Amino acid sequence: MAAAQSDRDPPSLLCSEFLHFSAKDTALRWLAAVDLQQEVSNHLAVYVPRILCLGPSGGSSREEQWEEQQEDMASQLLLLAPLEWLLLGEEPATGLHLLQENNQPSALCGHVFKVGEPTYSCRECAADPTCVLCMKCFLGSIHKEHRYRMTTSGGGGFCDCGDAEAWKRGPYCQQHSLAPREAEEDPVSVLPADMAVRGFSIFSIILKYAVDLLTWNQENQENLLPAGLEPPNREDTYYCMLFNDEVHTYEQVIYTLQKAVNCSQKEAVSFATTVDRDGRKSVRYGDFQFCDQAKSVIVRNTSRQSKPLRVQVMHSSVVAHQCFALRALSWLGQIIQYSDGLRRVLCEVGLQKGPEGEYSSLVDKLMLNDSKMWKGARNIYHQLLMNSLLMDLKYKKIFAIQFAKNYRRLQTDFMEDDHERVVSVTSLSVQLFTVPTMARMLMVEENLMTTIIRTFVDHLRHRDLQGRFQFDRYTAQQAFKFGRVQSLIGDLKYVLISVPSEWSDQLRLKFLEGLDAFLELLKCMQGMDPVVRQVGQHIEMEPEWEAAFTLQMKLTHIISMIQEWCSTDERVLIEAYRKCLSALSHCHSGLPDGEQPISLSVAGHCVETFRYQVSQDKVSIHLPVCRLLAGLHVLLSRTEVASRFPEQLPLGQLSPPLLIELPLRCLVLCAQVHAGMWRRNGFSLINQIYYYHNVKCRVEMFDKDIIMLQTGAAMMDPNHFLMIVLSRFELFHIFSSADCRKRYREANKDVVQQNNTLIEEMLHLIIMVVGERYVSGVGQVEPSDEVRREIIHQLSIRPMAHSELVKALPENGNKETGLERVIDSVASFKKPGVTGRGLYELRPEWNKHFNLYFHHFSRADQSKAEEAQRKLRRQNGETTALPPPAPPLLCPLFGSLVNLLQCDVLLAVEDAVLQWAVEPSGGGWTESMLQRVLHLVGVALLEEEQQLESSSRDDDITFNYSCKITRPGEAPSTSGSAMALLESLQNAPHLEVHKDMITWILKMVANIKTMREQTSSTFTVPVCQGQGPEETVRDKDKAERKRKAEMARLRREKIMAQMSEMQKHFINENKELFQQSLEELEVSTSAAVDNSPPSSESTCAAQVCVGPRRVGGAKRRQLVTCILCQEEQEVRGQGRAMVLAAFIQRSTVLSKNRRCNLPDPERHDPLFMDPALSLGIHTASCGHIMHATCWQRYFEAVQLKEQRRQQRLRGHTSYDVENGEFLCPLCECLSNTVIPLLPHTHTPDYRVDHPCLEAWLKMTNQQIAALRSAQRKPSDGVAEGAGPAVPEGFRVDFTPQNPFSSSVREMITTFSMSTYKVGLKLNPNEQDHRVPVLSWSTCAYTIQSIERLLMEEDRPLFGSLPCRQDDCLSSLTRFSSACWNAAPPTTVQSHFIRLLAALVPDSQVENNLSILDIDMFHLLVYNVMSYSSVHSLDQSGLRVVDSAHLHLLHLVTVAHLVQILLTSTTEEVCMDQDGGASEEEELTCQLYNTLRKHLGSVLPEVTSGWQLFRCLKAGILPFLRAAALFFHYLNSTAPPADLLVAGPGQWEVLCSFLNLPSNLLQLHQTHHTLLEPLIHRWCCHPGVRQTLQVGGVIVRFPRESNQLIQLPEDYSVLINQASSFTCPRSGGDKSRAPTLCLVCGSMLCSQSYCCQTEVDGEDVGACTAHTSTCGAGLGLFLRVRESQVLFVAGKTKGCFYPPPYLDDYGETDQGLKRGNPLHLCSDRYRKIERLWRQHGIAEVIGHAQEANQTLVAIDWQHL
Repeated sequence: MAAAQSDRDPPSLLCSEFLHFSAKDTALRWLAAVDLQQEVSNHLAVYVPRILCLGPSGGSSREEQWEEQQEDMASQLLLLAPLEWLLLGEEPATGLHLLQENNQPSALCGHVFKVGEPTYSCRECAADPTCVLCMKCFLGSIHKEHRYRMTTSGGGGFCDCGDAEAWKRGPYCQQHSLAPREAEEDPVSVLPADMAVRGFSIFSIILKYAVDLLTWNQENQENLLPAGLEPPNREDTYYCMLFNDEVHTYEQVIYTLQKAVNCSQKEAVSFATTVDRDGRKSVRYGDFQFCDQAKSVIVRNTSRQSKPLRVQVMHSSVVAHQCFALRALSWLGQIIQYSDGLRRVLCEVGLQKGPEGEYSSLVDKLMLNDSKMWKGARNIYHQLLMNSLLMDLKYKKIFAIQFAKNYRRLQTDFMEDDHERVVSVTSLSVQLFTVPTMARMLMVEENLMTTIIRTFVDHLRHRDLQGRFQFDRYTAQQAFKFGRVQSLIGDLKYVLISVPSEWSDQLRLKFLEGLDAFLELLKCMQGMDPVVRQVGQHIEMEPEWEAAFTLQMKLTHIISMIQEWCSTDERVLIEAYRKCLSALSHCHSGLPDGEQPISLSVAGHCVETFRYQVSQDKVSIHLPVCRLLAGLHVLLSRTEVASRFPEQLPLGQLSPPLLIELPLRCLVLCAQVHAGMWRRNGFSLINQIYYYHNVKCRVEMFDKDIIMLQTGAAMMDPNHFLMIVLSRFELFHIFSSADCRKRYREANKDVVQQNNTLIEEMLHLIIMVVGERYVSGVGQVEPSDEVRREIIHQLSIRPMAHSELVKALPENGNKETGLERVIDSVASFKKPGVTGRGLYELRPEWNKHFNLYFHHFSRADQSKAEEAQRKLRRQNGETTALPPPAPPLLCPLFGSLVNLLQCDVLLAVEDAVLQWAVEPSGGGWTESMLQRVLHLVGVALLEEEQQLESSSRDDDITFNYSCKITRPGEAPSTSGSAMALLESLQNAPHLEVHKDMITWILKMVANIKTMREQTSSTFTVPVCQGQGPEETVRDKDKAERKRKAEMARLRREKIMAQMSEMQKHFINENKELFQQSLEELEVSTSAAVDNSPPSSESTCAAQVCVGPRRVGGAKRRQLVTCILCQEEQEVRGQGRAMVLAAFIQRSTVLSKNRRCNLPDPERHDPLFMDPALSLGIHTASCGHIMHATCWQRYFEAVQLKEQRRQQRLRGHTSYDVENGEFLCPLCECLSNTVIPLLPHTHTPDYRVDHPCLEAWLKMTNQQIAALRSAQRKPSDGVAEGAGPAVPEGFRVDFTPQNPFSSSVREMITTFSMSTYKVGLKLNPNEQDHRVPVLSWSTCAYTIQSIERLLMEEDRPLFGSLPCRQDDCLSSLTRFSSACWNAAPPTTVQSHFIRLLAALVPDSQVENNLSILDIDMFHLLVYNVMSYSSVHSLDQSGLRVVDSAHLHLLHLVTVAHLVQILLTSTTEEVCMDQDGGASEEEELTCQLYNTLRKHLGSVLPEVTSGWQLFRCLKAGILPFLRAAALFFHYLNSTAPPADLLVAGPGQWEVLCSFLNLPSNLLQLHQTHHTLLEPLIHRWCCHPGVRQTLQVGGVIVRFPRESNQLIQLPEDYSVLINQASSFTCPRSGGDKSRAPTLCLVCGSMLCSQSYCCQTEVDGEDVGACTAHTSTCGAGLGLFLRVRESQVLFVAGKTKGCFYPPPYLDDYGETDQGLKRGNPLHLCSDRYRKIERLWRQHGIAEVIGHAQEANQTLVAIDWQHL
């Protein structure tokens, strides 16, 4: 980018001005001036362009930060300091301190939330959900003991502590309750009088300056700058300024900038990030033409798909002044924090009317120009408004009035604005409208409710001819606008959220005016999106339906709130009812009048209606006016207004048939859709029906339709009602024939099926209309009864988690469901385990309230609930009948509903269905139909029983259903009674399921009969006699059941006896066969389990796993089966290779030094492992065995499939075939290599001599010397006389025979190469001398990590490993001992020479490491493995390799003892044990003193031998345990029984198993003369002294197991921590996705461009970059804002895992959507930790990606 350097002031000039500038003198000069404004303007005109915005921006972020600091300093000294002097009249620091001391702090907290900061809302005390507290206030308030909701802030709101209107109780926390609250006193009076005057003039000047510049539109002005700010010497330099919008993506902006201003990708990313954060950024600096050229490129490149990016070429001095204007606003915000008086002065300045009249105050100007400003400017002035106007209660009201006056214009601007609502001034509505007193004041004075609704209606302009909304085929622009318009509904919700307790006449008037506007809105919705049934062909284009339902969902709470407002005042309710009724009449007048009137007659009744068929005419699911009227009608009943003021209600105008018409059509539509009549109308209709019943909409849709039918039915003749229902269901013809009991015949099978479904649906509707009384106002119930009933029916389906229950219940406007108030009375809570979630189970006593036809059950729910309830009743030995529960009483207004149950038309329908059921031939009948009829009969009988119980005289009872069903011929038909039909059905074989229900009905009828008889004779009803017939029937039933159960048991026993007899017979016949297979079974089990109990001969002597006296396992044959071809085969070295699927990964789980950098793979020498175990190679296996050839074929097939898949669709799979990964063919476990299975080692020859340590060392040194001279000779080419002395039988030139077949050798190479590739991250290279070392390394590291796991979990060393780990270790160890065969012998021999030199210093080996820099267990394994290559040259047959193993173990053990003593810390003083020191302690002191003799004062003096020995014993135990595992698997030795159980006292057994003395110090004692010089050399290594003195990384023994970091118990502590975390790269900006590493505790800025870094030539996100150093490519993170654990492995693999934080209901809350307080569940956290320690993370990711393909598509590397 070009830089116009000449335009910059030389720094020296500014520096000299700094030195000579005096803020005090300037302030005094200004004070004396006549025109203060002119003086200040002149000063700013001179200095601002010279301080701010000098030259190009860009470059590195560090340079930018430095420039910013310089600008800040200069602005403060030259511009703001004089203003502070002028205002305070003294040194600013002193003046501000004084102001603060004299200020009375406000009782309001006013803390403005940062993005992602935790906020708390009390669910018991908050006036509404928008009332929140910051963490500090919350912890000091009474609400932390209540039920509260915790969320993260989107930024911008503030803490409501101290606002009495926001809280029902406890408005103050401890800190703010101390503030004095004399609201009457004017805070300005506390200020010195002259300061108030000066403040007024300074604030006026600065605020006007800022407002003028922020609203300055240079293109429309002739002048460059506002008057008085013209720079004295104008320079023509410009900026090309790029502005933010919400349309273009990051990628588009980055690409465009690279082309337009020719910058690098990194610079473009930095530009894009700043534009997104601050709202604008200059991308070029220079003359006008140069900047304009960049502008045209940007506009041209971004205008193709959408409107172009906004770019402006701006003069540099304008930019400078705008930057200072923002600083000035921030300065004002800071100054007023010191004094409430100054705050009020600023408020006065801001809201003072300007010369232009009404909307001319400075605050008005800012608001009305909001959408023209950029993001950064908006944020700063919104912050100022919050700190000033919203913190001062007097001016908050004045501001609210101005806001309401401007409301329409602000919203219209917002519609056109392309920024999110968060940065728009309209978002301040939440601060103003949620204050109840203010909302009501605005409603009365500014008619706010009407304004909001009218603005809303005006912006939805799409109407059809009838004036209804029409959302056909939305364009993107319209959809965007529709999304914006919805924010108005949010504002309306804020205004209505708290219901008034007292009404004034003015409030009534304005509310009803608002209601009028709202009814206009509902009228536009009434009947929108009508549908017509498609006949013939399928609908071509799915109609738009979502917009209408979105609107309905958004308005649901508003409609409910309006009803709540109406319910609190009788006058308002009556008036609202009238208005709503006239609105509905208006809608009905719009119904087509041309429908033919028709007359219907059934069962001797006749009704007039008109012809209308849902299946042929238009029908709409949207009927909000109807539904609002239904809601208000229920309120009339609930508040008893209907009974007290009937004369004031227009009940006479109600025409019941018209009221029920539209809701009935809607319900018939649902029935017909279910019957499959609307299939050709596509998915849009199915979705509409789904949402109509869905919990989000049903309260104001489906539920209100049922209520409207109940309203109509209660006002009509029940027969007429039912006839209209039959007619609308199009079933009239079926039941209207002369004798409808004769089945209606229909030839078409589909029509029969449709009619059957429609009859079922119609009966279900009648059940709902009669039985749904759990609405306060319909039935005599409380709202809590309604919630309780919902819960009972949800839990009848199955036990549910709290979140599922909450989802199944409708929320009110305050996001409350009422669940917590009743849940404990109906359900018991079961806590979760380590997985799963807590569940609520229904208490048994509530089962009797179960209603099979509960109106909110979906069909699936209904069948599940029915099944569950029947099963439960069977288990409890009860009848399986599911009779209806006793219904609550109806309210007087709905009292006549019960007559539906006994009206003639319904009786005729019931009779017909029962008659059809008696003769079940033919198709026009279903069991569901019968079940519904039985239910209806049951409801009627219960109703009659209730009336009988509650009335004292027989003649009071108008309900005589039982008489009607027992008397034949009372209904028009003359055939047998319904009762007779039921009795004949009771034993019908095809109705076994319903038998219990019919029995129950018959009992009820008998009961009622008894009651009636008793009532007629006496007025009291003894219940016990009524129980008589019931008891006898029940006893009969029980006896019958018992008999059946007994029969079934006898039959089972007989069958079992027969089977047992047949088995015996078969075994006798095939004796030989069984004998043979049993033997084989024994062999295979002993082969499969290496840990089989010790055999008899080995138990005689103590069991030893190392040394010439050990017992091997070679006698056992090892038979295994290939999982691919199912062939069985013995494992032999010369046979076909068998392999084990395995997974190798780099690991830092045991690392004690995470800060060390990973080694350079090309130069890294892995021969010595550091004791910090910084980076290891871990191998795991799933334990499944295959033939090598079978595996190769399988893997080739996987590769081929992958190539084909890549050609078809580019994307990852859960495994990376290019890196050799595959899934195990059997268990689909992630694998990336195979381990060859090798045979057991042979038992050593006991006859051979066992040389002592000294002799062995001498001989080995001779062998090494011989090898060295042999390696030198060929190179020298000159024979040097006699070579060194060679032990007998040792032949340097001997080439040992390879004991393995070619296929086994190939597999050995395969696994070696995999280890090499993963361990060093290099391409395979068989010639590399490091290949065998890495194979030994993975063996040692895997054993160490498993030993640590067993130790941590207190499991025994042997016998407790799952067989997959056992097989893996066994194969891995044997493979490592054999892999030297695949490498050149000289390579392995030279490794041995170097390894031995670490123990027995050798002058010819250079760069030897000190004893403190080597991990001893790795050294032992490497020495043992590499020695085989030397031993193979010994042809004498006089020596066994096991002697060497034992000596090596002894040497390494002594070295480890020295290592432990050198690094031990024994500061803590312990009492010496009583009595004399034991031998062990003496020897320990002796060894320690030897070390001190060599090292002097480096080691502290220790007197307590007991202390030292204890330290030594604990330190060496992990080494001994690992060595025992190693030699056990290497030599296939059975472990002693004592090590198969966990517990103390295993030291002696362990030592003897390893062939070591139980007092390990005897090793040093017995070989004192030999070891003394070695110890001397170890101690004299310069590295030892340096490490101990300088304090390098000293590893103490025993190494403590690593753990994941400690997490706080309360999740909000983490959220708070994350909210104050700033992105390390983008200058103090808040991180959007703060992510915590669970391994080391670092907080990272994830998922953002700013923190991407380059790893292996690819840009990766902060988490992936962090894993490469912290976890060797594997990471565990907690995404704090999402409450989600993230597992990452490499760049392409990852998955999300449930977090260890649970709420009180035992559930996680991923995404923090529910907001329940979360607490750490230590069991779950331990489970995650265990996964990590077991190296199981990669496997979890593999399984997760296999199970969920969407995880594969995520770009994990960018997280």
